[in-house]
This record gives sequence, C-alpha cells and structure tokens, in this order.
Amino acid sequence: MKKIFNAYFIIIGIGLLVLGCSEKEVSSNRILAKGYARHVELQWEPVLGAESYTVFVKKEDSDYTERVSIKDTIYLDFVNDLGTELTLSYKVEAQLKDDTESLGETTVATRSMTDEELLDMVQYYTFRYFWEGAEPNSGMARERIHMDGNYPQNDQNVVTTGGTGFGLFGLIAGIERAWVSREEGFKRFERIIDFLENADRFHGVWSHWIHGENGKVKPFGKDDDGGDLVESAFLMQGLLAVREYYKNGNEQEKALANRIDELWKSMDWTWYTQGGQDILYWHWSPNFGWQKNFGIKGYDECMITYVLAASSPTHAVPASVYHKGWARNGEIVGNTEAYGHQLPLKHNGSPEYGGPLFWSHYSYLGLDPRGLADKYANYWENNRNHTLINRQWCVENEGGFKGYGEDLWGLTASYTVTGYAAHKPGADLGVISPTAALSSIPYTPEESMAVIRNLYYNYGEKVFGRYGFYDALSPEKDWYPQRYLAIDQGPIVAMIENYRTGLGWELFMAAPEVQEGLDKLGFSVSEE
Repeated sequence: MKKIFNAYFIIIGIGLLVLGCSEKEVSSNRILAKGYARHVELQWEPVLGAESYTVFVKKEDSDYTERVSIKDTIYLDFVNDLGTELTLSYKVEAQLKDDTESLGETTVATRSMTDEELLDMVQYYTFRYFWEGAEPNSGMARERIHMDGNYPQNDQNVVTTGGTGFGLFGLIAGIERAWVSREEGFKRFERIIDFLENADRFHGVWSHWIHGENGKVKPFGKDDDGGDLVESAFLMQGLLAVREYYKNGNEQEKALANRIDELWKSMDWTWYTQGGQDILYWHWSPNFGWQKNFGIKGYDECMITYVLAASSPTHAVPASVYHKGWARNGEIVGNTEAYGHQLPLKHNGSPEYGGPLFWSHYSYLGLDPRGLADKYANYWENNRNHTLINRQWCVENEGGFKGYGEDLWGLTASYTVTGYAAHKPGADLGVISPTAALSSIPYTPEESMAVIRNLYYNYGEKVFGRYGFYDALSPEKDWYPQRYLAIDQGPIVAMIENYRTGLGWELFMAAPEVQEGLDKLGFSVSEE
C-alpha cells in the first residue's frame, strides 16, 4: 500500500511542477503544496486510522492558527482573508482515535497570475474530473460528483457515455501538456476500451448511463433502457480523436486504435432509421422497441450524430437522412436576429434567441466549426452569434438577477436550485452555469476570460473546487452547490484546448471517414 501512495504522490508532484510550482513549494515531507493567485492547494498521504486532519497556517512573523478540520486529504485554502502575494507556512496533523500524528510543515507563496496561467489552472483542475474523479473499474467519467458525498439516487458509480466522450478530449490534452505521462494516459484509454467492448450495446450503440462496476445499463428512464444514439455519437466523437492520436504510434498504440476502429464499425446507424426512414431516431430498447419514437431533428446539440451516421464505413446512412430528417427539408433555416446578431438556423423551441449554449459545444468538440458551412448555415457564424446573443441577454438582465453582467453570463443546461434545467434566454431562472461561458471561449475569448477572472477572483471557494468550477451558481438565491456534472466539465477542458491549440479539432477532422461524410452531406471548409 505504501508503494501505491508514493507513486501517487510522485504523479501529483509532477503535475504541480508542470503548473509552475517552484522547488521550495514542493515539500520534502508528506505534504505537497502549490500556491496560486487566490488559493493554496495542499495534499498529503492518508494516515491509517486517521479520523480527520487539522490544517494550520501562519504568515511570516506570526503564530500558527487552525485553518480547517477535514476528513479529506486535499484542501484548497482560499486566502483572500489573509492578503495577496503571501508567503505562508502550513502544517497538517492527523487526528487519530487516541493520538495526533504530524505530517510535517511546508512553506508556499501565492502570486499574481497572467490570464494564460489562470486558463492553464482552470483547464488542469477540470481535467482532474476525468483523471482523478473517474469511476475506478471502467475509467469512464462518472455522471456526477457531489463533493458532500450525498447521492440521493445512489448513483455515484454510474458512468455516462456522452460525458466520457467529452472527457476523452481532455485526457488527450492532459498527455500533451504532461499532466500525465503518455504511458499513464495509454493505460487509462486501454481500461476504457476494455470496458466499452464488454458493456451492454444495442446494435453497436451504448446506453446513456452504464453501471461502472459491471457494464450493465442504468436506465435513463422507464422506457429508456437501451441504445442512446446521440450520447453514443458524443462518445464516438471522442473515441475517433483517440484513434487518430494513436494510429501511427507503437505496436500497442496501433492495436488500441484498431480496437476503437472495431467499435466504430460495429455501430449500426441504419438500424436507428427504423427500417430506412429519412430520419435518425434517438432511442431503441430491447424491452420497449421504438416506443419513445424520438426523431432527431435540427437544430440543437445533435448535429454530430448525423455527421457520424453519414461517415460510417460499415453502416452509413444516405445524405437524404440528413437533409430530410435533420434539416427538415430546409425548414431548419431561420435567419432571425437578436441584439444585432443573426442566427442562420432555427433553434428548436428557441427561434428568437437560440437554445441553451451547450448546443454550440457538444457537437463541436471534435467537429471543427471554423469555416464549416453547408447550404443551411455557416456554423462558426451560428455558434458565435448564438453565444453573443446568450451573453447579451444576461448583460441586459431584464429579470434583474443579482450578479449578471459582462463578467457573469452564460445560460445552458445544468443543475438549478430545484433540480436540473435547460437554462436559456426566455427560460432564465437566475442560474449561471460556468460551462456556458468557459466552453464558448473559442467563439468569445475576451468575453469568456472576463467570466473566468470574475468567478475565480471574486467568488473563490464558493464556485471553485478540486475539479474546477462547480456546475452552477445563483447569486440571486445565494446558492452555490458543490456539485459537478461530466457533460458540463468535459466541454470546458476540451474547448479550452481547442482555443489554445486546436488539438481536438485537428485529431477528429483528420479521420478520413469524417471528411468523406462531410463531403457527402455537402459541407465545405474555408479559412476563417
């Protein structure tokens, strides 16, 4: 067990050093520390028999004071109350049943950070959702992580296909940025593929939720216990990027790429046309058949489903399925305008202002919208204007919600005070979802950075934890839940990387089948 802990701390130490931690900030004792602009992160080895851990802090020329008593072995100490540009000393004690054990002391400094360093920090912390927070048996992304450990549906080990697909882009970015080694990343991908090969599938298509312990379906609803074509498309979007990443590697890496290729070829997209109709259907169940009968029609988050269905090397659908089903025989064209920004496409149920912002994220983690166009729209224009309209709605703030403005905007699907909702202009409950602005950073870099700065510097620990920004917040309701959702964290790390290097876009678009599918559907790509 000791060897495992030591290996873990070597990995974490490397991650901290990559993020700019100086030698004096990495303690030689059992505590690891890293100072940022507004917080210090501490980690330490678990102590056998410890009931809790007490953290003490002192500034220069002062005495230690107790900071917190916690059961976890990681602590993010937001130090706004102590000042800025600080040199702090910490010590940690393990509280045993009848004794106290010291883990040592360490000194760390907080410092000012550039926007690039702030972005690096946010991306790294969000990456950890998919690395450290993954379900251990499958390596897949947990559907949700609640930091208080409260899971009313006992679903802490339920994994999500779509959220995992989003997270795959983040894992590749983590390898490229040396947050984990290439070998470690490869082993994680192997575990995920092992699991997906043996998990329940329905004509090659996975379910929305899967039990991480055994690969069995976790029903998403009473008649939704089979294949989920859209969530599986989100997953395959990420898997194809992984395939492209490894296909020219060593023999083991090529073998993994080939296994992904077999999963891709096994997806029977034609089955999900209900026998040759000119539309794709979202669900099929071995127990309920086509009972849900949910045809996938645009425009919303699902465009990648049609692109992949047309691109399949084994079960491709004809172009007519895209044009008649998704594009509704041309009725997808909208050409509406709000706040001076034109929406070329008619967004389902939201023709005036556009739908929730995840519609401009989910299909475009791999599918590159830069210069992408067909006879219905220019997709960069659609996505950028969609984002600007959503932002301006929050800036105008007709609802008078506290906190809204140029540095706090973004409505999308997320937790809300009473459950879960698809927040959007016209259906605004006073809840801001950080993923909305953060995942829009390729479209609105300056505007998105304003939100990042505001959330980190002004809201601090209310909104930021071990896996990055929490899922949602409402200053209006003084509501700051410490909860995460994979489908919201994934686009953050993927789209930040696309903004910085274009990595996910370049990998996915390099797949020859995708290029052939886009050609078949009449897409063109021009320089933006």
